[in-house]
Amino acid sequence: MGNSEAYKLEKYLAEKAKQEQESELKSEPLSAYDACVLKESAKIHELIAEARKCLDGK
Repeated sequence: MGNSEAYKLEKYLAEKAKQEQESELKSEPLSAYDACVLKESAKIHELIAEARKCLDGK
């Protein structure tokens, strides 16, 4: 899989995770632990996306 395909896949998965997160937030309140896990997961996805952009630029 090429870098651009991997980036597109990562972007798609991040968007799906965001949609699932939003639907879960509407249905029931999150515990502090779950909120922390989701926040850290979002940070990780952002870092992966930034790293892929840097790799694609080279």
